[in-house]
Amino acid sequence: MLTAMPPPPANHPNRDQTPVRERGDACPGALRLHTADDGALARVRLPAGVLTARQAHSLADAAERLGDGALHLTSRGNLQLRGLGAACGGPLAELLHGAGLLPAPGHERVRNIVASPFSGLDGLGGRDVQPLARELDALLCADERAAALSGRFLFALDDGRGDMAGLGADVTLRAAAGEDAHGPGAPADREAAVVVAGGAAVRVPCAEGPRTMLLAAEAFLDAAEASGTRAWRIAELPPGRGLSTAALLDRAAAAGIAAEAAPEPRPGPAVPPPAPGHRPPAAGRAAFGGSPPGAAYVLAPLGRLTAAQWRAAADLAAREGTGELRATPWRGLVLPGLPARFLPALADAGLVTDPASPWHGTGACIGRPGCAKALSDVRADATAAASGATGGGPGSLPVYWSGCERRCGHPHGARIDVVATGDGRYDLTVAVGGAAPRPSPAGRPDPPAAALLGLDPGRLAAALAAVRSGPAHHRPSTTK
Repeated sequence: MLTAMPPPPANHPNRDQTPVRERGDACPGALRLHTADDGALARVRLPAGVLTARQAHSLADAAERLGDGALHLTSRGNLQLRGLGAACGGPLAELLHGAGLLPAPGHERVRNIVASPFSGLDGLGGRDVQPLARELDALLCADERAAALSGRFLFALDDGRGDMAGLGADVTLRAAAGEDAHGPGAPADREAAVVVAGGAAVRVPCAEGPRTMLLAAEAFLDAAEASGTRAWRIAELPPGRGLSTAALLDRAAAAGIAAEAAPEPRPGPAVPPPAPGHRPPAAGRAAFGGSPPGAAYVLAPLGRLTAAQWRAAADLAAREGTGELRATPWRGLVLPGLPARFLPALADAGLVTDPASPWHGTGACIGRPGCAKALSDVRADATAAASGATGGGPGSLPVYWSGCERRCGHPHGARIDVVATGDGRYDLTVAVGGAAPRPSPAGRPDPPAAALLGLDPGRLAAALAAVRSGPAHHRPSTTK
């Protein structure tokens, strides 16, 4: 059954209805596990998505020895292990500690850092922000107060290309390029960045970006405590209690950081402006040649890799690349320095290397049988729909399948929402920010609205057709 439905809830609460949190957030971690229908779940934070091939092998061992044998990438470039046994906590912690994935156990849930995954690899961007991400992680782990941040609080570092802009981070560093790279009167060799936190935006030298981001997080903790809301994220602070540019400038000055009020930077000549909805990169290789080492990029269908697929990528990274892997917020893997000739081997392992694949932008929550709240096996249905689709690619509107109205793990920005209402039955909307143009009863979106939103007609038609007809084993009713 295909019906129109109300717009999905916004990613943050109504500013006129500030929530009062009576408890801490329940986000799982590597040490605090979550109980699901398919067993315990552990979420391992990978700041900036980076891990070594050795660490990747350790995670594959953990998935096979303790879990369901698979590794699940998240929309923040982290990694989840599912199907864990009730007594696995100790062995899992020991394995992760031995792999260097638990540098600060008391801070492990707050190491939520995303960064431009191709930074330093393809010659684009204003500056390589990966070293800044590592510095921010070290500062977080060393700061006692930072352990009080919610497991949902998110830091983002954008190298100027705009790929992190649509991820809904609480604190974002945006490296500048061209004429925006230097503040008024600054030496020509001083690179600048803008740190945005809620309503505050300050320009600082890039090297001071991580310290300024931590100052913004501490300002949030102060504001959350003063407001009495126990807010988890900056967007939850009540009106008049949010972060201001003046307050952040004062904190920067007290810390000895040269800062000034600034708007978000404009992209420089070598940096394309961010596309609406932070469109993800295409599977396949990035640019090679010159000083950047280039990279191969592959997608994992629905973010799930078997231990064998994970090891295949790790082995190639160690043998033919730089020995590093980078998980992306689009549930893919960047393999720095890996030549394009090895892409067929990754495709043979079941990873997506085709830039036109319908798997681009196709996502789903865990659904049945892993989640008790799910109303359908959304992964089976999403797989059937993607297998029958003829269009796709990174320029298409994402299609996200949810087992219930919570829409866990959905992408930010414009998307097609497919929400289960029963076994094999779904409601569908096109969501853009807080608005959701509704399809007609026949399941066809309004053509002018589709054109204004830049929707890919083939992609939308395929999603509508898949939901309307349903997979063979889950054919929905055609009654209204």
